[in-house]
Amino acid sequence: MNKYSQHLAVLQAQCEAALALCGFDALAIASGVEKYAFLDDRPYLFQPNPHFKHWLPLGAHPHSWLLVRPGHKLRVVYYQADDYWHVPPSDPSGAWTEHVELIVISRPEDAAAHLAVPGRLAIIGEADAALPGVLPNNPPQLLNRLHYQRAYKTDYELLHLRAASRRAVPAHRAAAAAFAAGASELEIHRAYLAASGHTDRDLPYGNIVALNEHGAVLHYQHQDALAPTQSRSLLIDAGAQVEGYASDITRTWSAGDTEFDGLLAAMESLQLALVDEVRAGVDYRDIHLSAHRRVATVLRDVGLVNLSIDAMTAQRVTAIFFPHGIGHLLGLQVHDVGGFMADASGALSPKPDGHPYLRLTRPLAAGMVVTIEPGLYFIPTLLRQLRASPAAAAVNWPLVEHLRQFGGVRIEDDVVCRAEGPPENLTRDAFGLV
Repeated sequence: MNKYSQHLAVLQAQCEAALALCGFDALAIASGVEKYAFLDDRPYLFQPNPHFKHWLPLGAHPHSWLLVRPGHKLRVVYYQADDYWHVPPSDPSGAWTEHVELIVISRPEDAAAHLAVPGRLAIIGEADAALPGVLPNNPPQLLNRLHYQRAYKTDYELLHLRAASRRAVPAHRAAAAAFAAGASELEIHRAYLAASGHTDRDLPYGNIVALNEHGAVLHYQHQDALAPTQSRSLLIDAGAQVEGYASDITRTWSAGDTEFDGLLAAMESLQLALVDEVRAGVDYRDIHLSAHRRVATVLRDVGLVNLSIDAMTAQRVTAIFFPHGIGHLLGLQVHDVGGFMADASGALSPKPDGHPYLRLTRPLAAGMVVTIEPGLYFIPTLLRQLRASPAAAAVNWPLVEHLRQFGGVRIEDDVVCRAEGPPENLTRDAFGLV
């Protein structure tokens, strides 16, 4: 049995159990529909329902459907328009076709007849995917169970997550080379696209390409076409995707400065130590809190803040320099679902007090894929808060002012939790192959 058929078998078993527990007889999943700009005829980039692409490697197929029934082969209603305005989806092909009951339709409304089955039907999709007699109901109890299980990746999923890292890493190398050559943010972004084989349309998320002070904007959304007079640093947060599975990688590069290079080296060591904390049974919240203690150590060791580790965490000095969470689940979605679930019922596992931006609060287990992405930034609005706090007297403000011109540091790897022993670092493994 190959990895894809094993993957389908796992999903089928999970789905059948969830349907039985929730009182449903079958599950229909809409791929989604194209959406158009208001008062315009231009479509937005199509984003498939992640529940749909969990079963099939089809990311650009609107108006298609899946039907899951206990004891039956997966039914795929495959929409292939007879269209001369746009290129329609190609004929169904690939290994997945051998494992499904395939029905090809040329009109979206024809799907309804193939989803009409006896019993109570759960339907996952957005409201605009509705067909006559097929109205998405998105049962919360069923969704909770499916979302909870999404955290545990099959071998098929891990195969594609590794491939997504391998696709992204040469592009990160190309971006670093463009930065070293003095390129603008836009030119660095284009170098990344060329090396990854992606376009802006099929990236898993919009690239963050931040030179100098722009690195202090956590989700910097622009790409300046003009290069700065001096390129001091590059923070690039960019991924790739393979068969719907994403990588999410951040690297920070320096053009050479003693203080910034020292900070960058300290953060590199810190990040690797946190990656090593990814072990089965470890509460991910503890890794986040560990990151704050380690950031406090860096702040002290590089001479930025002259306070004890305990004082810095108690006075929330570390939150000024590291204001986001240590990471999140990764998979079909860059910020994958189910991060706050205490169990499959949907009960919530709370965030630590004072840490509102953490995206994962579950204990780690074999098969989970998470990001580990500590950062240390010089964000003007947060630094103003620090200046007004009792801790201000312990801050080396001249060094802060010097490092502000570099924006900040973030280093992010994609990491697989194993049943025993150290984790698998998808990102570092991929860099090792280049």
